[in-house]
Amino acid sequence: MIDVDRGTAESAWRDDPVLDALQPFVVNPTGDVVVVAPHPDDEVLGVGGILRSLHRGGRRIVVAALSDGEASHPGTNGITARELERRRPRESRAALDRLGLAGCEIVRFGVPDGAIASHLAAVAAGLEELVTTEATVLATWRGDGHPDHEAAGHATAQVCASRGARLVEYPVWMWNWAVPGDGRVPWTRARSSTLDTDARVAKAAAIAEFRSQVEPVGDGPNDGPVLPDAVLDHHRRGFEVVFT
Repeated sequence: MIDVDRGTAESAWRDDPVLDALQPFVVNPTGDVVVVAPHPDDEVLGVGGILRSLHRGGRRIVVAALSDGEASHPGTNGITARELERRRPRESRAALDRLGLAGCEIVRFGVPDGAIASHLAAVAAGLEELVTTEATVLATWRGDGHPDHEAAGHATAQVCASRGARLVEYPVWMWNWAVPGDGRVPWTRARSSTLDTDARVAKAAAIAEFRSQVEPVGDGPNDGPVLPDAVLDHHRRGFEVVFT
């Protein structure tokens, strides 16, 4: 379980010269963009700014929403899994609207939250319907530290290899557990995409739409936000990092 209260502070990353020296992320000039989201919010936290830029440039964006995020609050009495299953996809759609992606397609796979590794065949089969040779596919990094994120990344890598599509991986939880210069992170594959002021404002507004994750769901000890400000600071910065 990732400890959201004891992660690396964003101030440590701001002082990291490695991030300042990253080469820019260059996108394939044509083809659809498929973004794989193990949970509703991963696509916005990891690459919301990149998706906004690609959409504004005329690219077709398809979101492969693997789970509905119903298991985000184990041990809470403030919200039920059934309510989360209803709310989180709506939050994702509202967040994408905030980014300016109102017309993008969302394909819901219905895989149980927390069990993506047990449904890899179904995930791969669904992705094979969406991924073409010309596509650029953005998926959670295979080393991100969350079982669902890593399983989604592995399934996506398999499909991209079979289709000959370009795989781009994005970290979400890495910023919380890793430290500057961390040898577990493939920095040589890291590329950076700068967000202009409009994109940064839009992404912050999009993140705020995930109310079930960024706000308390009750008054109990297990009812605090899944994504506190210390975590969100990593995703409100003026750039995004991917692995190519």
